[in-house]
Amino acid sequence: MFNKFREDLDTIKKKDPAARSKLEIVLFYPGFHAVVVHRLSHFLWCKRWYLLARFISQFSRFITGIEIHPGAKLGRRIFIDHGMGVVVGETAEIGDDVLIYHGVTLGGTRLDKGKRHPTIGNNVVLGTGAKILGPFRVGDRSRIGANSVVISEVPDGSTVIGVPGHILSVGEHVVDDLNHSDIPDPIASAIECITDKVIDIEKEVRRLRKEIDSNSKN
Repeated sequence: MFNKFREDLDTIKKKDPAARSKLEIVLFYPGFHAVVVHRLSHFLWCKRWYLLARFISQFSRFITGIEIHPGAKLGRRIFIDHGMGVVVGETAEIGDDVLIYHGVTLGGTRLDKGKRHPTIGNNVVLGTGAKILGPFRVGDRSRIGANSVVISEVPDGSTVIGVPGHILSVGEHVVDDLNHSDIPDPIASAIECITDKVIDIEKEVRRLRKEIDSNSKN
């Protein structure tokens, strides 16, 4: 437990340029508080102390604005940046070295008691406001863009944006920590392609008109 505590501190210090000291993180970072308290509530949940585990998780939600069900499984070195509005469902699983921005939801789409929340791989970045809904896997090293809604499997090394989420690339170009200035806009690209086609068609129409006029004069 202490090793995970220290790893979480080191991860936040490394990934957040605003963190000036580990003491500042311990005192003022709700994402850190939520993860630490969750490790306790999850331990109690696994020991079947369900009511106490839920009480502790709800207290953490009240203090941090981050709701993590005690049944959810969290890996090592997870950083919830800012964190307000983050929701992690009961059967969600999060791998190691995952970066989660505020407003992210790992939600379910079923009413049964089985697996109904997503599994997040290792080294994944979940952008602000992203919604990952359903019992599927988001592959290792994937990047989910801000406000994207993901409802199906995501292969390893993918970059996903949009509503519903569209996979821009798979393993070819991983956007480092989700720098949105590096993410291409598929809608703009499609419009540009259509515009180029229209220009080509107009040129061809003008050419044909000139040819028809020339033939009619002869």
